[in-house]
Amino acid sequence: MSIVVTGATGHLGRHVVEQLLEKVPADRITAVVRTPEKAADFADRGVRIAVADYNAPETFDGLFSAGDKVLLISGNEFDKGRVQQHKVVIDAAKAAGVALLAYTSAPGSLKAALVDDHRATEEALVSSGLPYALLRNGWYHENYTENLAPVLEHGAVVQAAGEGRVSSASRADYAAAAVAVLTGEGHENKTYELGGDEAWGFAEYAAEISKQSGKEIVYNSVPLEAYIGILTGAGLPEPLAAVFGGVDASIEKGELVVAGGDLSRLAGRPTTPISEAIAAALKG
Repeated sequence: MSIVVTGATGHLGRHVVEQLLEKVPADRITAVVRTPEKAADFADRGVRIAVADYNAPETFDGLFSAGDKVLLISGNEFDKGRVQQHKVVIDAAKAAGVALLAYTSAPGSLKAALVDDHRATEEALVSSGLPYALLRNGWYHENYTENLAPVLEHGAVVQAAGEGRVSSASRADYAAAAVAVLTGEGHENKTYELGGDEAWGFAEYAAEISKQSGKEIVYNSVPLEAYIGILTGAGLPEPLAAVFGGVDASIEKGELVVAGGDLSRLAGRPTTPISEAIAAALKG
């Protein structure tokens, strides 16, 4: 039996595999990747490497074994039918008789178009009859802190979120929750609403960047249409810009405030404050 992680060389997947290596023998971990060269460091440490692609269903034939626990990390190819990609994994996992399939979804409170693929995947997973765990991940700190260059250049955080707040956490925090589910017991058919312990607003975020960088940073809340225009002007395809704009509209409505403490309980520690993520990003 193995713990299988799809998308294992992605931003979240790498954190999951690294944290699994602290808890279980390497030969019990299977990293599913499209490009094996990117997983060479894991292979060197004894992790099993499986090459498969969500867009090629046949590559998942025989990949899973009975009793495996699987983490399906949602795909990021918004234009390639993510639900069908995810069903490829679900179908292969069901055929093999895996013990648990955990899926990285989105908060139940979020209504933006971004969640449509997640809800459809959840429905497919629940109806499959597989033992499941829904890891409804909130927003990542890194969604913002990895893009500080224009903020520092222009002296402004520009969003269309008004005074809305975000219960974000670090990728490492969400990875810790996934690892707890994959290595623990009693998580079958459970849904976890995951978010940071402390919600924050963009005015606070701008003030924290100012404090740590020594540069004056302000928060400019702009109308949704203007924000989408800014994103497309920066080279983002219009459909994707509209998706991100929809997230800001949801933030303004309070839909990315995730209460309940599931993330810190699963991780076994408090979540990472946004101030720490800013500090790490500024050190670069």
